[in-house]
Amino acid sequence: MVKSTSTQVVIVGAGPAGLLLSHLLDLEGIASVLLENRSGEYVLGRIRAGVLESSSVELLEQVGVGDRLRREGFEHRGIYLQWPEERHHIDFVDHVGRPVWIYGQTELTKDLMQAREAAGQRSFYEVDDVTLHDIESERPSVRFVSAEGEPREVVGQVVAGCDGFHGPSRHAIPADLQRTWDHAYPYAWLGVLADVPPSTDDLIYAWHPEGFALHSMRSETVSRLYLQVDPDDDIANWSDDRIWESLAARLGDGQNGWHLQAGPITEKSILPMRSFVATPMRHGRLFLAGDAGHIVPPTGAKGLNLAIADVAVLSGALAALLKDGRSDLADAYSETALRRVWRCTHFSWWMTSMLHAHGDDFDAQLQLAQLRWVARSGAAAAGLAENYAGLPIGY
Repeated sequence: MVKSTSTQVVIVGAGPAGLLLSHLLDLEGIASVLLENRSGEYVLGRIRAGVLESSSVELLEQVGVGDRLRREGFEHRGIYLQWPEERHHIDFVDHVGRPVWIYGQTELTKDLMQAREAAGQRSFYEVDDVTLHDIESERPSVRFVSAEGEPREVVGQVVAGCDGFHGPSRHAIPADLQRTWDHAYPYAWLGVLADVPPSTDDLIYAWHPEGFALHSMRSETVSRLYLQVDPDDDIANWSDDRIWESLAARLGDGQNGWHLQAGPITEKSILPMRSFVATPMRHGRLFLAGDAGHIVPPTGAKGLNLAIADVAVLSGALAALLKDGRSDLADAYSETALRRVWRCTHFSWWMTSMLHAHGDDFDAQLQLAQLRWVARSGAAAAGLAENYAGLPIGY
């Protein structure tokens, strides 16, 4: 026998999108039940992007989950663009008046989990066999098997699919009503965490004929670094020494007196890169948010920020629908969210295409010409700054 529970919104997925949506709905007095196929410990242990746009930080502060971010996060005025023998700082504050913040997704997830717990609303972790039903009705439901092996069902007025690219929510939309765009890039990122203080005050995005490199950071004592590699490469081919040697070469160790500090590598993995957009992001009473509806390569630092923007728009639409009986914002949700999705998809593609070695001499010269233009043109730098530091929520 299936045990049934009722709520207003069933949220599938307990990443930042699902957790933030649950918090925003709670502030509106809307009840939700949260479902996640992984354990809470696993969700907290996932290492993901940590660059937050100004609009994301402002929203988190406004809804009461930004205090620790402000205390422990790092404000950055801009980024460095680099190619051999040259490094140029693009100051976002000078160009558009907005910085970005470094705050690990793990830390943001922790803040949102604590807010969820404080709200006292129900969550189910380690669920299995999740399926969505009756999403075209006014009483959709989600069925699953609990961590204890018990068949269960949650019935709501809305289902929010925040369960990522591989989750069941997007697949619940009839295939003949969906359209998708998918682009796999011919390179991947080898990412490492290292117990060493950052060697830079702002992120370094480095073009190099051997491949792209990025110097980021997680804290005053932990650095996050990336190397462009082949998507089919094996992490076993990359010893710690080889990683540091390649980073030093591509980031310009010794150039103009700058040095890359090496240290113990605590984690390394290879991340394939793709762009993916699915439409619509709403069907019946099912709404998609975050990676369930779109994926961007990490070059432009847009993935987490897009998820935040999605649920900011979605929470307002659901509040109007469930509290006031207004369907206009819910009806417009997909179109509203996709405007920002495509803008950020283009920016991420642009950054990726400009900075990654293609193995073609002609392309290399075009990339260098573009980098010089961005570094030396105020208008071009302002365009990069506007997109990187973030467009307004609801753009």
